[in-house]
Amino acid sequence: MPVRKKQDQVCRQCHRVLDGDKEACIICGDANLSTDWQGYVVIIDPKHSEIAEKMNIDLPGRYALKVR
Repeated sequence: MPVRKKQDQVCRQCHRVLDGDKEACIICGDANLSTDWQGYVVIIDPKHSEIAEKMNIDLPGRYALKVR
């Protein structure tokens, strides 16, 4: 039987997309995670990204656009 990957989660504090097996955010340490989120953006170079600036993102990675 194939192994099923847990659904990705998102930190409600910083919107970082995390693997489903995480219990807290690897960036801000917040344990308030959600599986109810929509859309994401990949930030490669936050210093030169207008989207990163608008979302207050300082580190590269995947971030959710909307989190409930």
